Amino acid sequence: MSVPRDRGIRYGALSLALLFTWPALAYTGEKLAKEAKISIAEAGAIALNAHPGKITDEELERESGGTGLRYSFDIKSGGSTQEVGVDARTGRVLENAKEGKNPD
Repeated sequence: MSVPRDRGIRYGALSLALLFTWPALAYTGEKLAKEAKISIAEAGAIALNAHPGKITDEELERESGGTGLRYSFDIKSGGSTQEVGVDARTGRVLENAKEGKNPD
């Protein structure tokens, strides 16, 4: 089965657009990643172990507590969202609390 020429061009253009916008889809705070000792993937696994569910938001930020650099994950489970903070240098869970009315 062959793809019509105009459709192939559209798919090619879409692929190129995604390729060039991929860096824009990165997580908030990615520029701080070189200071972290664990990756966002490792931190996400730690967060999901602390509170199972689906990660809906993730960021790397400077915040007091621990070593001062943390990954923050919003994890949806059922009808509620939990915020789990993981120290980016030690992997220790720093926060595991229900997301408040005014999430940051």
